[in-house]
Amino acid sequence: MHTRTRRTLIALVSSAALLLTAAPAHAAPTADGPIAISPGTPIPVTGNGYGHGHGMSQWGAKGAATAGLSAQQIVAFYYPGTTPSTLSTSIKVLITADADNNLTVYNERGLRVRDLGNGRTFKLHTKHTPRVWRLLQKNGHTKVFYKTSRWHLYKTAGRRSLAGDGEFRAPGGTTLKLKSGPRRYRGALRFTNTDTVNVLNLEKYLRGVVPAEMPSTWPAAALQAQAIAARTYAARARADRVDSYYQICDTTACQVYGGVASEKDTTNAAVAATAGQVLVAPDSTYAFTQFASSNGGWSSAGSQPYLVAQADSYDAAASPYHHWTVAADPAKLQAAYPQIGTLQSVQITQREGGRPFDGGGWVQTVHLAGMNGATPTALDISGDDFRRVYGLRSAYFTFDTVA
Repeated sequence: MHTRTRRTLIALVSSAALLLTAAPAHAAPTADGPIAISPGTPIPVTGNGYGHGHGMSQWGAKGAATAGLSAQQIVAFYYPGTTPSTLSTSIKVLITADADNNLTVYNERGLRVRDLGNGRTFKLHTKHTPRVWRLLQKNGHTKVFYKTSRWHLYKTAGRRSLAGDGEFRAPGGTTLKLKSGPRRYRGALRFTNTDTVNVLNLEKYLRGVVPAEMPSTWPAAALQAQAIAARTYAARARADRVDSYYQICDTTACQVYGGVASEKDTTNAAVAATAGQVLVAPDSTYAFTQFASSNGGWSSAGSQPYLVAQADSYDAAASPYHHWTVAADPAKLQAAYPQIGTLQSVQITQREGGRPFDGGGWVQTVHLAGMNGATPTALDISGDDFRRVYGLRSAYFTFDTVA
């Protein structure tokens, strides 16, 4: 869902391939007339923002907090028409880094395995001192193993396999063994459908989300707004997949979750200060609280009525992602759309709401004109398609005229 990560929030990213440079602060946007393409001459692109621009701007939240707004005022600005509510529940998080068809955890005091087939829980103990424990599916049955110098099958109440799926849990959390190294999680680690799923309280989950999505040194109100948005986003994902074996993932495809290692005191405090707070849409569902790094001073309308297009002075005051420039090689467009032949011109023909660049208006349509041999060609692509071809920070851009 998200196009921002903590790294994109705290660093201005440069790309030699795209020749990103900083434009002068006084640079003015140009009209959307056609830009003629000259052989070997790049298309000059000027843009604002970083990400999809829907919902809350994270840099805008920082700007709003600096201006004295509370977390509740910040989310009310970015999600107008939603209503505050409360929620206390658990959530099931797919751990995408564990993709080796087993679940292996380190041995520790109080470690238990629960058989989800019959609901029984077993304390794990042997006459040896295992280094790790594993859940593995063989012939359709989940089995428990432990390792000393070699692997041993562990029986639960005399059974050679569990009656259903299994999960590990220890009092202070459980440490997952990954190829990249150990990673600790609160709650239980469940092995189901040959995937690893972290099952835990929603508030504990958020402790590993907020600092992965927003710098923990930012103002408290911004961190609290991020906690409310992230909690609501998770609540909606959970409601949409309430009966699934997992309800949300741990990457930018959902929202980033790093477990215990990600937690910071400031963001833990932000989660605690907003405990249970969520936003409800007018249709009584949990709101789809999208957020991105920066909207460039103008948010883009999303798929819900509360994801509105509007001016954002808070982002404009705080975000470093304003008036970035790119020298876009026309050869990349020709390679992406070979049917166009030799590119002759490009033109932005539709913006969101018909607005000009300097008044908002994220790009919706780009018209390409070319020649395929002696035959004129034309193709309309979306602003997001153009963005993807060049790896642009956003679809809030214009083409500078060439003198």
